[in-house]
Amino acid sequence: MKKNGIGGTNTKTGIFFEKKVELATRLSKLSGYECIEEKYKKIKSKSYKIYFEKEFVAQTFQKHALYAFLKGRGIDWKKILSKKLLPDDTIYVIKDNTIYILEMKFQEVGGSVDEKLQTCDFKKKQYKKLFSQLNYEVEYIYILSNYYKIPKYKDVLDYIIAVNCSYFFEYLPLQKIGLAVPYEK
Repeated sequence: MKKNGIGGTNTKTGIFFEKKVELATRLSKLSGYECIEEKYKKIKSKSYKIYFEKEFVAQTFQKHALYAFLKGRGIDWKKILSKKLLPDDTIYVIKDNTIYILEMKFQEVGGSVDEKLQTCDFKKKQYKKLFSQLNYEVEYIYILSNYYKIPKYKDVLDYIIAVNCSYFFEYLPLQKIGLAVPYEK
């Protein structure tokens, strides 16, 4: 575990997350980014098309909106998975042809979330099965509160890296998810 966490600290190269706030809300505050909500019938979860300097670069999905997106592409998740997975946030980055599953874990005391951190390998494999028909790459990333910097999480943080998942503390570098860093004016 690196001192002060993994990832940068410069607001110009990434996004800070203090609490569970959707990715599109954070992106829309950055210069050059525009997020337009995509409506799915009978789905309350949100999805946004992401534009950078007027170019369509990505699309985000929260929870059930991900399955509406898949259904629109002819994918029936029930034929692939035995249980629906509901990610906090997901972003499909077009140029990388990659789905990034983002799970936010903000904690101030120990609890059941501790064990959830150990499920990333299984969930990443499930998402890979889910997106295999679309030939999308899959990455699984935790955005963690600073609480997880305490020594008792060293082993689980090492495990997350060992199984090819990632984590950042309250910050997500844009380049990690294949998005452009805005130009400073």
